[in-house]
Amino acid sequence: MITYRKLTTDDLDTFIRMRIDQLREEGAKEDIDIVPALQDYYRCHLADGTFVSWLATDGEKIVGTSGMSFVEKPPYFSCPSGRLGLLSSMYTDPEYRRMGIAKELLSRVVEEARAYGCGAVQITASDMGVLLYTDFGFVKNGNFMQYNL
Repeated sequence: MITYRKLTTDDLDTFIRMRIDQLREEGAKEDIDIVPALQDYYRCHLADGTFVSWLATDGEKIVGTSGMSFVEKPPYFSCPSGRLGLLSSMYTDPEYRRMGIAKELLSRVVEEARAYGCGAVQITASDMGVLLYTDFGFVKNGNFMQYNL
């Protein structure tokens, strides 16, 4: 039976391993050891409340992850609070896919963003995730651009 709970610092080793599995599956090039940076990020932002994650578990095994980072920008018309949720770490163990786990995790972290006062949630979706997000109600924004430093 699948159950859901929030991420704690005790879960970070497994959570980070699954985050790296997700990045690999999406085709990321591994040219650095990202584990220390992920540990620092999650410890800091879990502690200050600007990152939240819901996990799906089967017994003691974590089988699905989600993540929501909260950021603030100057308010704008479609987001007058200026608060945004940045969705990340959406990953389900391949053996547990097509069971509704990702949709449930997504629903829970979107509610966290709503409770935090976010006016919008953004994600850069993998090809695999696009259907999940469009079915949920996300719309593509063709204006998104990135400049790498």
